[in-house]
Formats: sequence, C-alpha cells, structure tokens
Amino acid sequence: MNIEQARFNMIEQQIRPWEVLDPSVLSLLSVVRREDFVPAAYRAMAFVDMEVPLLEGGAKGMCMLQPKVEARLLQELALGKHEKVLEIGAGSGHMAALLAHKAQRVVSLEIHPELARMATDNLRRAGVHNAEVRQADGSKTVLAEGPFDAILASGSVAQVPQSLLSQLKVGGRLATIVGQEPVMRAVIVTRTGEHEFRTVEVFDTVAPRLLGFDEPSRFTF
Repeated sequence: MNIEQARFNMIEQQIRPWEVLDPSVLSLLSVVRREDFVPAAYRAMAFVDMEVPLLEGGAKGMCMLQPKVEARLLQELALGKHEKVLEIGAGSGHMAALLAHKAQRVVSLEIHPELARMATDNLRRAGVHNAEVRQADGSKTVLAEGPFDAILASGSVAQVPQSLLSQLKVGGRLATIVGQEPVMRAVIVTRTGEHEFRTVEVFDTVAPRLLGFDEPSRFTF
C-alpha cells in the first residue's frame, strides 16, 4: 500500500467533502500519522472510511472513530494554543495527539486498562509530550485540573452529562455525539454563563457508546 497516497485519498475523498475545510486541521492529518495509532492487526484499515477495532476480537465499542468524524469534531472545537482540553475515551491515543497539536495541554481518560497503556505508548512513540492518558471512568471522574476550555467525548452518549458540563469554563465548549441508533447527532455545547449553556447540532452520524454513558434509567421511585 502506498501510505502517502492512501492518506491523500482519505483527506480529499472522505474528510474534505464532510465540510472539513480548516487548513490547519487538514494539514495536521498529514503530521499526525493515523497508521501509527492503529493496532498492527488492523493497519490495513487505517485510512478506510469506517471505525477501526482496537482490541483483538473487535470488542464492542472499542474502536477509533471514522477519520471524517474525528476531523470534523476537531474542526468544530476550534481550539487555541492556550487552551486546556479534557478527552473522554482515549482509545488508541490518536484523537489526543490531534488535540495536543492544537491545544496547550490534553488530559485523556480511558476506562479500559489495555487501551490506556496503548494510548500512552502510542503518544510517546509519536513524540507527543503535552497529552497525558489516565485510566479512569470519565463518567464519574472530576479532575482537579479543571475547569477546562474544551471537552471532547470521543464516542456517543445517551445525553450530554452534567458531570462533564460542570467541568467546562465559562466560554468553554464540549463536543460529543448524542442519541440513539440509528440516528445520532454531533453537538457543540458552549457554557455561556455559570448555569447557562447553548447547544448547536452540527452533523448527523452514529458512534459507539462510551462506557459509563449509557441510557439513563427509565424508572422513577
């Protein structure tokens, strides 16, 4: 496989047509080598327009998001070099690497121990020094480093969790994918005041559910 041709095709045929037009995002996709974050068993899928499994046997929900979804979420967050970012769901570390190139610092939480180790190793090999992976349940963890300028939940949630919104600075943005199959929506939630939030729906997609962010109980007591 001609790696550089495959990368070019991914950017031009998958990502750019998905309204990812920010030159800094498009160029970054050539700097951060996606194939270096894909497990060896699935490396042939690195540039394919689909989710890539991260664990042997394709454990449910443990995957890299489609390249176009990652790129669009990165673009919509519009990060600045002075900003501090929290990611939920480190996976292979690829999204954390992209975020780290755009921001000052990234803390990425990963509930699965094997993935937390994989992401840490991948980031180290890629020479990314301003992103840190911690093994933790992002649905229950409130970090002392907060509040954050931006939060990215790299997967889907049943509803935008208050536990994450409370860790946003005023003016901060949260990006995630919300809803149920077969239709979910990527949203950007901006904290406009101490108790005020504004939500904008940016595109329709489907993504695996993040562990710990399942459907709220339908029962009341």
